[in-house]
Amino acid sequence: MTRTLVLAVHGSAVPEAGATTARLADSVRGLTGAPVAVGHLGHQTPSLPYVLADRPGAVVVPLLLGDGYHRTVDVPAVARPFDCAVTRGLSGEHAVALALYDRLRAAELAAGGPADAVVVAGAGSARPGGNDGTLAAVRQLGLLLPVPVTAAYCSASTPAPAEAVALLHARGFRRVAVATHLLAPGRFTRALASVPGTWAVAAPIADHARVARLVAARYAGAGADAREATRARATA
Repeated sequence: MTRTLVLAVHGSAVPEAGATTARLADSVRGLTGAPVAVGHLGHQTPSLPYVLADRPGAVVVPLLLGDGYHRTVDVPAVARPFDCAVTRGLSGEHAVALALYDRLRAAELAAGGPADAVVVAGAGSARPGGNDGTLAAVRQLGLLLPVPVTAAYCSASTPAPAEAVALLHARGFRRVAVATHLLAPGRFTRALASVPGTWAVAAPIADHARVARLVAARYAGAGADAREATRARATA
């Protein structure tokens, strides 16, 4: 029997967030042929517990770019009573950096040309390791771009995006772009759009094709793990 793939998403009160996640779900459904559902950790319905209660044994892919509280504590705790497999999130993956690169280039093109410095703006986390995904994206984008790349955080950590942009301006950079290390529209993306002094602000990345392929790979990996466990029990 094909296991359902459940996207565990943070959720947002911004209406565009649901449409963005729905586009990702459609893409993943086309790649895997599996039933795909979306469960929210807050702000939107249906909630993740509600979705999993109807789909015991599902594969849960945390649609999260960092390994903060939701990824390491919240999602596994919700999934455990329903005997669901929880995959790794998306933190630090090269596919994420490539999606950021594409979105950034599109924003620069719309602005009239390339930036001379880039701020990678992540959600931010106070949990140890919670910002590792953003820092990995900074390193990976730094290898793809011929300009300085630095990190900023929309909450819980410093510097804030406005501070990072201002610091780059103080160093003499004039075209400072923001690579949005966020998945869907929400209050953070709205705040980034109003940061003063930005040359371009990239769109979030959840509905990028590379993210869909990464989610599909997470699902396939969980299926392979389950088959290996079944073979091991059969031969024990």
